Amino acid sequence: MKTTHVAIGLQNPKTPINVDAVMRACGCYQVDNVFYTGTRYDRAAAFQTQKPKVDTKSVAQIIPLKRVDDLLTAVSNDHHIVCVDLVVGATPLPEFEHPENALYIFGPEDGTIDQELIDSADSVVYVPTVGCMNLAASVNVLLYDRLAKAMQKGCHSVQVGDELIKQSRDNRNRVKVKA
Repeated sequence: MKTTHVAIGLQNPKTPINVDAVMRACGCYQVDNVFYTGTRYDRAAAFQTQKPKVDTKSVAQIIPLKRVDDLLTAVSNDHHIVCVDLVVGATPLPEFEHPENALYIFGPEDGTIDQELIDSADSVVYVPTVGCMNLAASVNVLLYDRLAKAMQKGCHSVQVGDELIKQSRDNRNRVKVKA
């Protein structure tokens, strides 16, 4: 039984393909909600003639993707607000302890998180890379880090093993480790 609540907040995302890839990551890591601000994503999605299919599991039909005016009011007060960006003074992700209930906020593909959000955050973390990563890649790395650390703590809500592999893999994949 899941006792945590994880939400992703995207500040003014730019491209539908990146938001689609974020949704796929959220499905893989069992995120509860995805919120976004701004109008760029909506405008770009409206003018997109050919929809890329990054979210091959159609997670957007299961996990709500909702436009909000203010990311800080998108979740309840018991959520820890965590901004994820290359910000001077931020905590490196490997040193960060994830809260049970969190709203992880990511900046736009071509910018950074507004200072107001950084100032309002309970924590600010960054992924220690040389250069900045793509928005969806950053979401994937953060969510994997959360999962890996939960498993190290012995969190039993994290399913592992052959049954998870069988459920998760592509239907054309029947490969197994040699006995």
